[in-house]
Amino acid sequence: MQNDNTVSSETLLAAVDLGSNSFRLEIGRIAHGQIQRVDYLKETVRQGGDLDEERNLKPEGIERGLKCLARFGEVLKGFPKHHVRAVATQTLREARNRDVFIKQAKKALGYDIEVISGVEEARLIYEGVSRLLPQSDERRLVIDIGGRSTEFILGQQLTAETTDSLRVGSVAWSLKYFADGTFTDKNLQRAEIAAESFLDAVAPVYKRANWDVAYGASGTVGAVAEVLGYAGFDENKITREGLAWLRHQLIKAKTVDKLSLNGLKD
Repeated sequence: MQNDNTVSSETLLAAVDLGSNSFRLEIGRIAHGQIQRVDYLKETVRQGGDLDEERNLKPEGIERGLKCLARFGEVLKGFPKHHVRAVATQTLREARNRDVFIKQAKKALGYDIEVISGVEEARLIYEGVSRLLPQSDERRLVIDIGGRSTEFILGQQLTAETTDSLRVGSVAWSLKYFADGTFTDKNLQRAEIAAESFLDAVAPVYKRANWDVAYGASGTVGAVAEVLGYAGFDENKITREGLAWLRHQLIKAKTVDKLSLNGLKD
């Protein structure tokens, strides 16, 4: 390790993401101006499904989160405080008892944890995506579908120019519209209409004329792309045709127990 004021090619940096579906730990080092991955851990915690009717995080959600962070803390032992950034997103933005959880979570992890705004979450998403892409002047639309929120970002090169965070997410929608594990045209339509009610407010900003290329980030996007790839679609793209096919497969299966799709992980 270098001294506390130096970030060099030998310095390890770590990021912890307390997402609504998964908690992630990413460790990397600076190499040729880029962050090179050294280690990556991901645990499916699903805190986004553990908010009660009063928007308090349930005890079981707190317990799973703390156990995961304690494991991450063991990996991070010895890291200087300013080489670690830990952030929490939509579930803990919503949770009325977040202060109770965050106090215990900091102790379990051994580092401070920020509950960041949707705007800051969107900015960080864009920064991460843009640094993985070749530098160009293309106007980019980046969409990240999380467990309880979805971020939209317009930007060029490394700069996010327009950001929005909407309270639409995979975990929240699963619980609200598919809680019994069934898929019908009716409940799919209800879920689609509900999502559109959020999207309509920002659609003019993100219309097709305002960007050249759209990029999807997040586990949800990756999971859909993988399933479509196994089905013979281009695994590097998600198209309207592919989504229509996937929708048909859900209706045909009728229930989640009978759903069998190559590439679909638990």
